[in-house]
Amino acid sequence: MELRTLRYFVAVAEELHFGRAAARLHMSQPPLSRAIRLLESDLGVALLHRSPAGVSLTAAGTVLLDEARRLLEQSEQIRVRVSAATGASTITIGLLDTGTDPAALRMAAAYRRQHPEVEIRIREADLTDPTCGLRAGLVDVAVTRGPFDTTGLSVHVLRTDPVGAVLRSDDLLVRREHLTLADLADRHWFRFPEGTDAIWQSYWNGGEAREGPVVRGVQECRQAVLWNGTVGMTPLGHDLPADLAVVPLTDMPPSPVVAAWNQGDANPLITSFLRVATDAYRAR
Repeated sequence: MELRTLRYFVAVAEELHFGRAAARLHMSQPPLSRAIRLLESDLGVALLHRSPAGVSLTAAGTVLLDEARRLLEQSEQIRVRVSAATGASTITIGLLDTGTDPAALRMAAAYRRQHPEVEIRIREADLTDPTCGLRAGLVDVAVTRGPFDTTGLSVHVLRTDPVGAVLRSDDLLVRREHLTLADLADRHWFRFPEGTDAIWQSYWNGGEAREGPVVRGVQECRQAVLWNGTVGMTPLGHDLPADLAVVPLTDMPPSPVVAAWNQGDANPLITSFLRVATDAYRAR
């Protein structure tokens, strides 16, 4: 029984859908299905109930899920401790405006608890670099927000958040239950400095070239709305000052929260971090 096969099973058991599990594992569905069938044959039990709507766990599958999670966690801790013995016990994590997000707080607490021997360094990034310094080699892994240019990067989606328009609380549009981008077409929007990732810039400007103040950080965005009546954008659920309000946008695709790292980086500290981050963002 290989650890890789157990990882496959855990992904299917947690997603309860072969297609979603395959996407999470960055592989196609047929080899994933074959691997689970071989695992069931090896164990001599059915692990999943399969139906057109998805899958559910059998009693044996529930037991294996608990055991597999423990084994995978132990294997990751072994890799981390071996790395620590060779001096590679520091991980630098880039963060982009996680603020008081409960998932980010859970992630930090869980990683500290599970890897007390690892020195964790944090680099806070502003809105001009959604990779948080990955391409410059400033961080090992980033918890950030998309979309942005992922060339040369591996990306794992942790969560997707709908977005809304940030307006002054005295703006007439805040009386609306929702808005569309067309409702904001004649407004000034915040912009990022020249050279900022084009995909990132386009998303937060609603896919259009906009006029308005140039900002670098979240607080500058909020101040631009407060002082100038500029249209801001934010994921729903973020806390705002009393003088600002957010109205959901119905024609904006959601913004994903992602973990990103440089392709080919086999650092075991990244692997252990990804598991902790995935669990933290899945929990409610």
